[in-house]
Amino acid sequence: MKKTLILSTALASFGFAAQADITVMSWGGAYGEAQTEAFVKPFVAATGKPTIMVDSDNPAPAVKAMVEAGNVTVDVASLEYADAIRLCDEGVLEPIDMATLPAGADGTPAAEDFLPGAVTECGVSTDIWSNVFAYDSSKFAEGPTTVADFFDLEKFPGKRGLRKGAKAVLEFALMGDGVPASEVYDTLRTPEGIDRAFAKLDTIKSSVVWWEAGSQAPQLLADGEVAMTTAYNGRIFAAAMNEGKPFQIVWDGQIYENEMFVVPKGAPNMADAMEFIAFATSTEGLRASAQQISYGPARKSSMAEEIIFKDGKTVMAPHLPTAPENMGNALETSSDFWVDFDSELNERFQAWLSQ
Repeated sequence: MKKTLILSTALASFGFAAQADITVMSWGGAYGEAQTEAFVKPFVAATGKPTIMVDSDNPAPAVKAMVEAGNVTVDVASLEYADAIRLCDEGVLEPIDMATLPAGADGTPAAEDFLPGAVTECGVSTDIWSNVFAYDSSKFAEGPTTVADFFDLEKFPGKRGLRKGAKAVLEFALMGDGVPASEVYDTLRTPEGIDRAFAKLDTIKSSVVWWEAGSQAPQLLADGEVAMTTAYNGRIFAAAMNEGKPFQIVWDGQIYENEMFVVPKGAPNMADAMEFIAFATSTEGLRASAQQISYGPARKSSMAEEIIFKDGKTVMAPHLPTAPENMGNALETSSDFWVDFDSELNERFQAWLSQ
């Protein structure tokens, strides 16, 4: 059992993941570790079914490629919300019956216990996470406080880290240019708005270090390669709490969304995959996840009691994207927008990068 749990991602890349009863593909790093502790190990202990976690910089392309090739070796995958919607529409994912999800610990039916939008035709939310930006507080006597500060190279000199892709970067650029969160997608739906976002990115383009894997952003900050960087909030929290890094999150302009567990079409262990998702997204499962990393639970019952970090003393509420004090200028990712415009805007983004 222990050997099964620690199989490497290298084995999975050569097709050996099929040896395990259940294979879960996630994002690696602190996030993958949190899901292993909160979901995988308890599931194995409760059911006796060998289960492994394998890593990907972005599981969505890998899942689509597997299904299209007719060689699916993953049973469950963790996808961004828009990708879960899009791949469901494309027939790449299996539908998930809401009736199979357990009621909340207080008896509330799942349909009422999950937050709005947290369960879709093919996905169930594992958490609510956020794109934020962060800096090393030891490098600035007085640090940045607004998203506009990220783009101010004169006041805050130094390199900037940004995720290499259009999603969340274009929204972030517009907010940095003064567009209120409530108007971002209306603006981005116009040619002028798209031009405005890229024009804002032009102002820092020569100072950007691009990252692709979630683990890279805190590492860039720790190595001093950037003065500040966008990042997944849980990765910054983990670096601060687990490694003692002097990192500070700026919540202004955060872009938050649900992360979704899905089952690829043709998963080799379909019934077990559905059982795993039901187990992981229970009241107890989502609460356990929030004790490992600072992503908010998508069930009301999971938040009924105060959530304490695994260190036994840190109250998690102030570190969650959904904390009221962190939501002042927050933007919820529009899955509808990215389902419609992902290909178009990423093509333009790649063209812009090469200019």
